[in-house]
Amino acid sequence: MTEFIPVNEPLLNGKEKQYLNECIDTGWISSEGSFVKQFEQAFANRVGRKYGIAVCNGSMAIDAAISALDIGEGDEVILPTFTIISCAAAIVRAGAIPVVVDCDSTTWNIDIKQLEAKITPQTKAIMVVHIYGLPVDMNPVLEIAVKYGLKILEDAAEMHGQTYFGKPCGSFGELSTFSFYPNKHVTTGEGGMIVTDDEILAEKCRSLRNLCFQPQQRFIHEELGWNLRMTNLQAALGLAQLERLDEFIQRKRNMGKLYTELLADVSELELPLTKTEYADNIYWVYGVVLKDFVPFDAKEAMKKLREQKIGTRPFFWCMHEQPVFQKMGLFKQESCPVAENIARRGFYLPSGLALNNQQIQTVVKSLKTIFA
Repeated sequence: MTEFIPVNEPLLNGKEKQYLNECIDTGWISSEGSFVKQFEQAFANRVGRKYGIAVCNGSMAIDAAISALDIGEGDEVILPTFTIISCAAAIVRAGAIPVVVDCDSTTWNIDIKQLEAKITPQTKAIMVVHIYGLPVDMNPVLEIAVKYGLKILEDAAEMHGQTYFGKPCGSFGELSTFSFYPNKHVTTGEGGMIVTDDEILAEKCRSLRNLCFQPQQRFIHEELGWNLRMTNLQAALGLAQLERLDEFIQRKRNMGKLYTELLADVSELELPLTKTEYADNIYWVYGVVLKDFVPFDAKEAMKKLREQKIGTRPFFWCMHEQPVFQKMGLFKQESCPVAENIARRGFYLPSGLALNNQQIQTVVKSLKTIFA
């Protein structure tokens, strides 16, 4: 019997055990351990930033960043509708208003051509979200932000090691955020990072992640924060992973190249773009979209593949179609046809770093049978 091929399996065969054992041997397992600061600085250096603030997960990194930027009641934040709910949820929790934009049909990122029309006097920020493997075309976004005096919050959760015209993703916003969930190029199990060049914003984020304790009197609070701290154990894992990021990037690109070669003759699928003028695809995940003439949707395709022991995962569901936001009265009469289509007809194949070439060939063979 063929073993089940999971949609993701991390690669943990570097110095992870060595660093974790050091935490255990020394007793430093909490957020006070030395690996936290080491990981923060090493990660900030990698993305060309002055400051890194390690937190408990990527979703809460966005919440803290929204708060640090003083985005609140009545402010509007523009973001792609095609993204994870963490992005819109953080805006709503802050009392602000999410304003969505459809995605580009080839990169699956926010459609820059539609961005400026969404700006109003209440717009305070643009939340840039790099999706699946290719970065957003940042230069036009930055020009728009300067023109209208808007802040940029960059969600680079999926973009460890990716660049835009050679400049690291995660280096473009006033604040930028990352996730270290197990399916990311660098994982800490659960974890996240906020990076910035602004010392004041960095201090604000550090305070917010630590319940806004006052340095002079620990248990007196002038503001409300969260406990978002990353443990020394998580940071140790992350540091070991970060040391191998270049290797992981090459591995992902090799996987993406093999998938593309093996699926080139499958007329039923739209494959991910291999590159743009500003970046080569990093293949955080290998996503495919069923073409319109295929008589079933992504849900049915994924069911057929699961029957053949192939793990998959659906594409993001649009923010403007989320029941929780519709109940709140948000996004009335909103239409984003490109994102709506790929949300229904897109899914991604096994893409974890532990995946081997033989497994990729098995996945492709199984995928081709569902169109027979």
